[in-house]
Amino acid sequence: MKIRRKGKLSEGEWVILWESKRRYLIQLEKDKTFHYHKGYVRHNDIIGLEEGSIIKSSHGGNLLVLRPTYADYILEMPRGAQIIYPKDIGTILVWGDIYPGARVLEAGIGSGALTIALLQAVGETGVVISYEIREDFAKRALINIENFLGRRDNHILRLKDIYQEIDEEDKDIDRVILDLPEPWRAIKHIDKVLRPGGILVIYTPTILQVQKTVECLESFKSFTLIETIETLLRPWQIESLSVRPYHRMVAHTAFLTIARKVLIKEENIFQKALPSVETEENFEPNW
Repeated sequence: MKIRRKGKLSEGEWVILWESKRRYLIQLEKDKTFHYHKGYVRHNDIIGLEEGSIIKSSHGGNLLVLRPTYADYILEMPRGAQIIYPKDIGTILVWGDIYPGARVLEAGIGSGALTIALLQAVGETGVVISYEIREDFAKRALINIENFLGRRDNHILRLKDIYQEIDEEDKDIDRVILDLPEPWRAIKHIDKVLRPGGILVIYTPTILQVQKTVECLESFKSFTLIETIETLLRPWQIESLSVRPYHRMVAHTAFLTIARKVLIKEENIFQKALPSVETEENFEPNW
């Protein structure tokens, strides 16, 4: 059952139970019980409540009941592989310009976190094609996607190695997102299916992966405006006279390398993009 946005909470729905700084993702089932360190709550006592209600546990603990946001869901959903975190997904959607009606190809479905965001962004008129070599990852991802969005006819899963090939029918692609250990091995195939003007976004955790990826992109004259960025997220504490950053932040998770496809066949003088943050003298960020 996909996540609903409005109305009273019903059986089969996913909800988030907030307890101070902790949260629990559960699916409501009649006659079931949720246990935690402050006792238990019966699902029957949650079913039928308005979203935003507070319920007491058997030991007097307070739990705030809400429907999960997309960020809540992907951080708490069952995982097969590591997920791409919300801060990077947001950057991918904007820098990758994922729009309604787009044909998007992704390689490395993981646990389905990015796929959910891509399907929401392309809407019912777009399509998302996911390549994944591991069947266990694909099965887990499909369950996570269906639990959040329901069944989607515009999602195509290919249990294939994108390092080897891309299906002939997967052509005229508008956007490509790669989350692979060795993305440079897939670029020769991406070059054949990404349309002119299309955008390629590559997610890589280490700078050595970035370096090899960029070198590979530069060897293809058809990729231009290549840039690599990193997103850091720092929360702030705002409490009375205490206004400061939290001591912990979500710093490095990955680098994002972005490139555009062009028709240039000879020397590409536009290959390097102006960085999002140029110099102190000429500061014109894209964000």
